[in-house]
Amino acid sequence: MGSIAREHVTEHGGIPVVDFATWTEGSPREERQKIASHLAHACQTVGFVYIINHQIPHEKLREAFNWSKKLFDLKQDKKMLAPHPPGHVVHRGYSWPGLEKVSNSMGDEDDPDLATKLRQISDLKESYEIGSDEYKDQPNVWLPEHVLPGFRDFMTSFYWDSWKNAKMILQAMAIGIGLEDEDYFLRYHSGHENQLRLLHYPSVPAASLEEGSMTRMDAHSDWGSITMLFQDDCGGLQIGDPHKPGQFIDAKPLQDAIVLNVGDLLQRWSNDTLKSSLHRVTLPPRQDRFTGDERLTQARYSIPYFVGPIGKSVIETIPICIDEGHPQKYEPTTWDDYRLMRGSMQYVSPEA
Repeated sequence: MGSIAREHVTEHGGIPVVDFATWTEGSPREERQKIASHLAHACQTVGFVYIINHQIPHEKLREAFNWSKKLFDLKQDKKMLAPHPPGHVVHRGYSWPGLEKVSNSMGDEDDPDLATKLRQISDLKESYEIGSDEYKDQPNVWLPEHVLPGFRDFMTSFYWDSWKNAKMILQAMAIGIGLEDEDYFLRYHSGHENQLRLLHYPSVPAASLEEGSMTRMDAHSDWGSITMLFQDDCGGLQIGDPHKPGQFIDAKPLQDAIVLNVGDLLQRWSNDTLKSSLHRVTLPPRQDRFTGDERLTQARYSIPYFVGPIGKSVIETIPICIDEGHPQKYEPTTWDDYRLMRGSMQYVSPEA
């Protein structure tokens, strides 16, 4: 992988930038400690960070976005050959616009009508979910090979390339918060429970988003350990302003960078040492991303990779994150239980 000459960069639009160029299998502990400390500080204060000089080359990222565009350019009847299963238990295959509703609901609220209320304003996006073919609890829903030849092989390869990077980040996170064992988090993760998501936000009149009649994706936090996001140059991703609660700042595209954020489970795991931040997708900030009298937004493509632990692993507060000034805040949980609770608000369950 070629090195990006950005060693002097420490932030991009108010969001920290961490350079992993010198994180290699044989790099000294001191060098890893420096990178890990920068990463942990960013995740403690902002919850989001750009990672540059990671291990996925530019050419592979461009190919991933090209495949994503080919997928979403298919006619609807072709995409529906791999439909997302009913309900919120299995997240695989194609989700058409309006099927999923993202929110910051925890899924444990008392209001039985909350899911219906949240759906009064639709998310205008479509997605395709991919996982490990060996994870039988979440079986993949692949398009027939003849519909998009080569898609499955490439995305399987890209899924595991992303996992290699995620392992590096989880090691750095462990060192950064003060754990002696850099593989602490890796022992809870196999790579099979992760989720690769291809996302497409079609062009819409800007007024529909400005007036609130539809959304691209409402403010929410992610559920799992970490999320790695690759985004195109459209813009529109915003994160919660760490200095002004209730306000948002633009996470401007930085070519080939991973946009990393802490998930809710890792925040619980670390007793709030690490911060899971709200984020949303809205209008592109640049005016050249609109066309015509209706100010049609540019279509947006992004590829998040959600990392979660082994489903039945018991996630308890890390001992070094507890002291007299920071008592334990959360009861133990499993990833299976937590994931199902959080997912119950996003997809309508089939009628019994």
